[in-house]
Amino acid sequence: MTIRKYKTWIYKAFALILSLGLVLSSCDNVLDEVDDLSNYPGQGTFDDVQTVNAYLSALYGSTFGGWPLNEGNRADESGGIIGPDWITENNGTMKFWPYDIVRRVNIMLEELPAGNIDPEDQSELIAQAKFIRAYLYFKMVYYHGGVPIITVPQQLSDDLEVPRNTTAECFDFIIKDLDEAISNLPVKYSGDDFGRIDQATARSFKGKVLLYKASPQFNPSNPYDNSHWLDAYQANLSAKEFLDANGYGLLDNYTDVFETSDHKENIFSVVYVDPIKTNGRREDAVRPLSESKNATGGDQPIWALAEAFPMKDGKMPGDPSSAYTYDVQSFWENRDPRFAANLVWNGENYPLSGKTDRRQYTMTNIALSVDAFGYIIQGESAYRTGLFCRKGIMEELPPELVNINDVDWPEMRYAEVLFNYAEAANETGHPNEAIQVLKDIRARAGIEAGNDGMYGLTPGMSREEIREAILHEKYIEMAFEGQRFWDLRRHRMLDRLDGMHKYGVMALEVNGRTYDQVTPEDVAAANNNSLLPGDFSYEVVELITTGPKEMSMPEKYYFFPIQLNHLDRNPNLEQNQGWEGGTFDPTL
Repeated sequence: MTIRKYKTWIYKAFALILSLGLVLSSCDNVLDEVDDLSNYPGQGTFDDVQTVNAYLSALYGSTFGGWPLNEGNRADESGGIIGPDWITENNGTMKFWPYDIVRRVNIMLEELPAGNIDPEDQSELIAQAKFIRAYLYFKMVYYHGGVPIITVPQQLSDDLEVPRNTTAECFDFIIKDLDEAISNLPVKYSGDDFGRIDQATARSFKGKVLLYKASPQFNPSNPYDNSHWLDAYQANLSAKEFLDANGYGLLDNYTDVFETSDHKENIFSVVYVDPIKTNGRREDAVRPLSESKNATGGDQPIWALAEAFPMKDGKMPGDPSSAYTYDVQSFWENRDPRFAANLVWNGENYPLSGKTDRRQYTMTNIALSVDAFGYIIQGESAYRTGLFCRKGIMEELPPELVNINDVDWPEMRYAEVLFNYAEAANETGHPNEAIQVLKDIRARAGIEAGNDGMYGLTPGMSREEIREAILHEKYIEMAFEGQRFWDLRRHRMLDRLDGMHKYGVMALEVNGRTYDQVTPEDVAAANNNSLLPGDFSYEVVELITTGPKEMSMPEKYYFFPIQLNHLDRNPNLEQNQGWEGGTFDPTL
């Protein structure tokens, strides 16, 4: 992992935040905790560019998080079973109601124009704040549907019991904020300003918003032929053309996306820099515990994800038309190069902590017990899968320093814009454009073009088949980037997860010997990293857990409920249909 250069803007912003006493997050939202309305920035905050930047940086910190650890547990990426009643009206699971941050944005939008900062500087600062507000509202909408639109910093004298706006009104509001931001942002921030919101970010994000608006989630009665798809196509095509014209594109090497910084594929990054802001990847929770501390088990890939990666020629494992044979006993051989870029399996080289020859073992009595996936080891109540995640890991860090991982989080990268464009193109009668995106993604991954130049894709695919191909390609290209669950949800495909059992791959024998027959020589070979993946035999087995074994994803999860305490405090709020007492229709 390449250690990246310092980010001057981040250092300055955090220093100002500390000196001014600004916080990165606050308590509850303005519609719930009226006592918080007494908190207001001090006089002069918006008269100086440095203090405004500190205030804005605090908004960035409150809004944009790091790597989405364990989001794959909700889908078919990583271990962990989502059982019944995961989401209720009473609990805080899958609730997003950030009106405390919205209020701070609105304060800035109201106070900055009255300050003493040059109007030209004001316009860029206001544009960034409007993007943040649009981002917050978009997340609320895809969680819950329409929510109250608040555009001024409410005071104690205001009516705080605000009703929900329609979902259509909220989308219009989000797009309006984004359009105003785009018109006042610079084309592209770089250098010391890398990590700020610019036109590239806002244009790309607008395409994503309109893709959601067109999606089956919001249009269940007309999922793929509604008029919103054309808006999504035009916005995403425009974003792609803008990015292409301004130096963005796919990197030549897939792994460089996550191992270098400030490059042409990262459109908007949450910047991490040691020692100011670290461990966004939560590497301490993702590494095998033998080379970490405190915790492990995060982002452990399941067998479904391993099977999803094609062979080197782009054909699926076991496809008779593939040039490569497939066997579970050598499941790692001749795979799409992204397989090894994302997954670590038993016996694979995984040079953590500067140990260049280190191999990762998972077999009982060969691996350290904290890393093993077996029937008689510790951890039967805390899953293992027999696989580990490699993406975003700074392999050179020793265990005692694992928390200083400062890999940037790619909140939006060029590949995602391509997928958004491809989806909209396919649904609006431009299949060749969609297929070209898939070819470009696969070519960069290192998949062989084949004699037909299709990179393993099936010629003459239907609209439905292209739709599935796009979703599948995004599943593997963006594994562990927090996309899969939301993609299935917006396509109303959660039934694919409902009732699902999850599996891992267990190393059962080493050179023909079971775990209870392991010899001192076997252990010595493991200690010397001389046992290879092919020295073991494998079996696909269900994950070992004392909890639920079957995923539960009911229909009502397409829109999450408003938390009950919000409804209790504001009688003008309506609950979503499908939840207890729900009357609000969150669809378009």
